[in-house]
Amino acid sequence: MNFGLIIVGDEILSGKRQDKHLAKVIELLGARGLSLAWARYVGDDRERMTATLREAFATRDVVFSCGGIGATPDDHTRQAAAAALGVPLVLHPEAKALIEQRMRDVAAEQGTPYEPDRPDNVHRLNMGVFPEGAAIIPNPYNKIPGFSVGEVHFVPGFPVMAHPMIESLLDGRYAALHGSHRQVEQSVIVFGGMEATLTPLMEAVEQEHPGIKVFSLPSVDHPQYGRHIELGVKGAAALVPAAYARLLSALRAMQVTLGPEMVR
Repeated sequence: MNFGLIIVGDEILSGKRQDKHLAKVIELLGARGLSLAWARYVGDDRERMTATLREAFATRDVVFSCGGIGATPDDHTRQAAAAALGVPLVLHPEAKALIEQRMRDVAAEQGTPYEPDRPDNVHRLNMGVFPEGAAIIPNPYNKIPGFSVGEVHFVPGFPVMAHPMIESLLDGRYAALHGSHRQVEQSVIVFGGMEATLTPLMEAVEQEHPGIKVFSLPSVDHPQYGRHIELGVKGAAALVPAAYARLLSALRAMQVTLGPEMVR
């Protein structure tokens, strides 16, 4: 099962705020022997978001969508999700109860009476209006929940809320997948090599060793190695040694200059 990430917000694309989700989600997945297959950034444009989410639902991947689930005019994720699914938006009863509890808590903290019919409090309930059939994702930070539809999970854009919510899904719903993406890499530094020259070898190794990916990471100004290519293979631990031996043997036969070898 693949994992994908959607990061929503004009503020990310404009540079007003720096994205903190991509690196953290990669870290959370990696700590559990999982990996991120793809990521996308999308601004606050409802049509574009609807198209992006329609594709996400169609993939059947596990997808985390961060941002845009609030109730202000620039929040479109809930509406886009409903449009992508072709279902109406409805007030989720559990979400309603949690939002009302949050409002009671805030009123108590401020020493003011809780007034459920006050216009701003009524408006806050919109944060619990989700696509029909959605399930809630608990939010330990302030009780305002996210929601899930199938394998697509919607959390706030605030990292302090989003990351614990994603972590809880990984350790709960997807605990059985832990370790299923774990891979090993073996590589070697190739000095003076050209990718075009090495490509036939890379293709041959992948063809001869199903389940193995060959990678090439060129560098022109590395502080230690200067101009070089890190050439290697990655895959399941049982498959890597034979593929790497084939790669290394062929490189030596080509009489290229090799540097340090690495295992990750």
